[in-house]
Amino acid sequence: MNRHPLHGTPKGSGTVLRAATSRSSNAMMWRAAVFLAIFAVLQGWYSTAARDTWIERMVIDEVTVKSAAALIQIIDPTTGVQPVGSRLQAPGGGINIINGCEGVDVLFLMMAAMLVAPISISARLMGISLGVCVVLGLNQARVIGLFYAYRGDRSLFDMLHGVVAPLMLIVAVSAYFLLWLNWHAPVKRDSPAEP
Repeated sequence: MNRHPLHGTPKGSGTVLRAATSRSSNAMMWRAAVFLAIFAVLQGWYSTAARDTWIERMVIDEVTVKSAAALIQIIDPTTGVQPVGSRLQAPGGGINIINGCEGVDVLFLMMAAMLVAPISISARLMGISLGVCVVLGLNQARVIGLFYAYRGDRSLFDMLHGVVAPLMLIVAVSAYFLLWLNWHAPVKRDSPAEP
């Protein structure tokens, strides 16, 4: 086998490497474009077609507010928190959950990422199913934390609501996605060495 005098690699292997890198780069660009398209469609649908409908009321009033109130009542029954539409009301202050506070945008990011991930279809569907639970659970923790922050320290609430909590939610869901991807990614086998 002829080796390149400076690099000690077989002649022509650079062309193969460049072609493989180009294919990998094209696949990554394709996945990124499809990811953005899926996210945009889901977010656009929820922001327009589902706005002020039973779907939005179910997500905000039922799934987010009522379950957060139930959890708060279990954790601290003395708060007297009550779910009233989109509000967590309690003596001493409560919060209003509006569109954007229910975690749907992060859910759509996770779903779009799973749908374009280089894993099997069954792994994608299982990842989305478990991911829905992960996102809802983490968002409930965020809502409950914001409820207590609002009651205790309004400046802390502003910081948590505006920057820290959304960023932590995105980071946590990204970590879930990367762990799932690592767990279910196909194993690449090295090709046998040429004699």
